[in-house]
Amino acid sequence: MKILLIGGTGTISMAITNLLARRGEEVVLLNRGNRSKEIPEGVKVINADINNEEEVSGILDGMTFDCVGEFIGFVPSQVERDVRLFTGKTKQYIYISSASAYHKPCSSYIINEGTSLANPYWQYSRDKIACEEYLMDCYRKNGFPVTIVRPSHTYDQRSVPLGVHGSKGSWQVIKRIMDGKPVIIHGDGESLWTMTHNSDLAKAYAGLIGNPHAIGEAFQITNDETLTWNQIYSVIASILGKPLKAVHVSSEFLASVSDYDYEGSLIGDKACSVVFDNRKIKKAVPGFVPEVRFEQGVRASIEYILAHPEYQIEDPEFDQWCDRVIETLEKAKEALKNG
Repeated sequence: MKILLIGGTGTISMAITNLLARRGEEVVLLNRGNRSKEIPEGVKVINADINNEEEVSGILDGMTFDCVGEFIGFVPSQVERDVRLFTGKTKQYIYISSASAYHKPCSSYIINEGTSLANPYWQYSRDKIACEEYLMDCYRKNGFPVTIVRPSHTYDQRSVPLGVHGSKGSWQVIKRIMDGKPVIIHGDGESLWTMTHNSDLAKAYAGLIGNPHAIGEAFQITNDETLTWNQIYSVIASILGKPLKAVHVSSEFLASVSDYDYEGSLIGDKACSVVFDNRKIKKAVPGFVPEVRFEQGVRASIEYILAHPEYQIEDPEFDQWCDRVIETLEKAKEALKNG
């Protein structure tokens, strides 16, 4: 099959690119060439900005595909552009949405594709919902061959997935654990969460390509393993060989005292207890079973990052913010104790 991936080198899409290349598919990436050194042999690259519709339309003139995968479409105008570009040129268009689009607050902790979509806390999620609605409307009215994929918290070897971190990623939290400093966990740390390794997601995604049962349908793809945030942080600290010094802080408080969008990423997503029911994707892709436990995947991530200093991106501003939050809470405790 001839498959065009828009992006193709991100956390989710790189695993898919690698898997499809190993399977011998004809893979074409359309991106700006920022990570060209990591692209596997045999994968063709078109260096272009998908947002330049006129240029891309000219480049793709006369080309057709069995599948187009969109990984960097975040707002409706971008998927509207894709419909213009690929109508009549692809047998399938797979759009990466987000499990954060599911209704918040959750009416049930069991989540499946029938769960309603609404998120008043996060614009990112509302934009994804709007993209889904537009694409499904195009399918219903004009037969545009869309498949929607909703991943949840997906990670690879280049980052450690966490709940509370700064704008520069999770390394500063890892460094705090290594230095014996306390780290902030949102809420009481007992809400339920799911971490998915990108290699697992890639297997399910690949099984949807060319799958006639996938057209006009939405699928969530996540691990089946459910953990509390306390367990997540404890596993990470254990791998680092350090004690976990957890400070639990309410998500509402964190959202109110930070410039980082904790209202969206926590209250609209990670602070909600969720357990994903993955029966639909397993029915569509027989034999799909997530294989990477969190402990296995995050150990590989930590080992990789420790061996690659370029991924150890320090965030002193976030580090100081954590210290201030923790110090302020400790002073409040003392003040209340002493009357």
